[in-house]
Parts: sequence; structure tokens; C-alpha cells
Amino acid sequence: MASGNVYYPEYLQLGKVLNAQELESVKLGRPAHDEMLFIVVHQAYELWFKLILHEVGSVMDLFADGHVDDNGGELNIAVHRMQRVRTILDVLVHQMDIMETMTPLDFLDFRDMLRPASGFQSMQFKVLEAKLGLRMEERFGKQYYTSQLKPADKAAIDALEQGTTLLELVNAWLERMPFLNDAYWPAGEGTYFNKLEELYTASLAEGEEGNAALWKEVFVTGRAGGHLSPAACRSALFIMLFRDEPLFQQPYRFLESLLDIDAGMAAWRGRHLNMVHRMIGLRVGTGGSTGKAYLRGAMDSHYIFSEIADLGSFLFPRRQLPELPDQLKKAVRFGG
Repeated sequence: MASGNVYYPEYLQLGKVLNAQELESVKLGRPAHDEMLFIVVHQAYELWFKLILHEVGSVMDLFADGHVDDNGGELNIAVHRMQRVRTILDVLVHQMDIMETMTPLDFLDFRDMLRPASGFQSMQFKVLEAKLGLRMEERFGKQYYTSQLKPADKAAIDALEQGTTLLELVNAWLERMPFLNDAYWPAGEGTYFNKLEELYTASLAEGEEGNAALWKEVFVTGRAGGHLSPAACRSALFIMLFRDEPLFQQPYRFLESLLDIDAGMAAWRGRHLNMVHRMIGLRVGTGGSTGKAYLRGAMDSHYIFSEIADLGSFLFPRRQLPELPDQLKKAVRFGG
């Protein structure tokens, strides 16, 4: 029960929040009007990053115990929270509209006072990328990715490299999918996948012949440098092809939510890139990065769930799908 003593400003700790804007330009005796805008927008970003980490962390906890109730509430919760993350990412993109009311000359009034501080030092964003599944060796500009951090923060990021990522948890979840077990396949699961391969190969257009070899690489031998195992890829493809079956609707929505997050982060990076180019042109960032060039490289290469998106290469029309075994059809339709 509420104590009856909760007071709105104290509950939100507005004394701390609304007094957390200390302008460097004021400290130096050269007040720059738009520095307040700059600080508030970036503080808001960090608050949104905190909420994203809260949501992603809760989803990782759901998957970490080696069991997700696909036919109950857990997967519904995971989908809902990941969709919330995507909505927050949309807000981050639109927040650039406010930032861009500041002109390049307005920014120059205080930009040099910020060195070497930079968004490149945002610990929360680095933690988010690491938790989702972006490893250090896959980063663009990895040679200076943590170079601008204080030693304790650098050590924290390095430690995350040893932890389990959401991408790894998703791989394990897909590998546990029961619907490719031999119990459901009188003729063996391999026979069904061979049939899918035949149908897929027959659907290839001129110039796509190389995709036939890609099928075996993805679903049989495994892709070099890939994060999803062949078994996980087979399950993901199965979910995509049979998304209309009741039991696969939520797994499909969860996979789509991962792609939505990749798209949302790419959209934010793209908008940030355009804003930076508009503000500083081709100059070096305050944190020492190459500015526009670094942001372009990160936007193009920092997709985390691209292997799931790649599986869209292997889809074909529903009408061509072979019939599922009777016992499997019963299982995926809640026993109906």
C-alpha cells in the first residue's frame, strides 16, 4: 500500500534532474545559449538508453534459464518488451529534430569547450551493443573503440566481451525448438528439409545459382564466422515458413522484433550521421573519431541480427510448401 507521503517532485528526484545541467560555456564566462539544448537532449538520450537496457536485460533473463514458455506468457512478454525497445528507438530518431534546431554556428559557440568529451564515450550505448551481440572483433574502428574511455569504463566494456549475449541466447532458444525432433517426422527431418531445398532451388532465378550452395552452408555445414548454428537456422526458417500456425505466431513476432531493433538502431545511426555531417562537415569529432567517416562505417557494419534477415533469401510461396506430418500439424495447432 502507498505510504501516503509520496510527493511528485521527490518521487522523480527533480531536484537532481533539473539541476544536472552545468554549462561549460557559463563556467568559462562565455555563455552559449544552445548549450542547454545540447545537454538536455543528450541527457534524455542517456535516460532512454537506461530504459532500453532495462527492457533488453529483462528479456535476456527470460531466455537465460534455458526454457522459454513458447505456448504461454513468457514469449508474449519478450515480444512486448522488444517492441517497446523499437518504439524507444523511433523516439531517439525523432529527437534529432530538436537537436537540428541548433545551427552549425550555434554549435561552434561552445563546441571546442567540450573536448575531449564525445557521444563516443557513451557507456550505456556501448553496453547495449555488447549485450545485444556485437563483439569487439566485429566493430568498425575497433582499434579506438574504447580508447577514449576511463580505465574503469574500458575494463567494464572488456568484461562484457566474456558475457552471454542476447544473440547467443536466441541461438540456444532456436536450437531447443522441439518441432524438428525425429518424433514428429516418420521419414526423418532430413527428408523434409531435402524437399524444402529442392523447392527452393527450383525457385531460383537466373543469376541466383550460387544460392543453392549457400543453402547447404547455412543449414548444414554452418557459415564461417556465423553466430547462428545450422540447427538454429533450420528452426528460424521453419518459423518463418509456418508463421500462420498458431504456435509459431509469437516466435515469428519475436524474430521480427529483433530485425526491428537492428533497423531502429541503423535508422538512429543514419540520422545521427546526417546531423553530424550538417553540423561539422568533414571535421574530426570532439572525441577524436573520424566523425562522419566513422559513423558511416558503423552504420553499415553494426547489424547484429543480420543472419536472421538473411534467411529471407530462402523463403518461397506458401502454396508450394509440402504438407507437414499429421502429428506435427496437431502439435502446432494446440492439439486441434
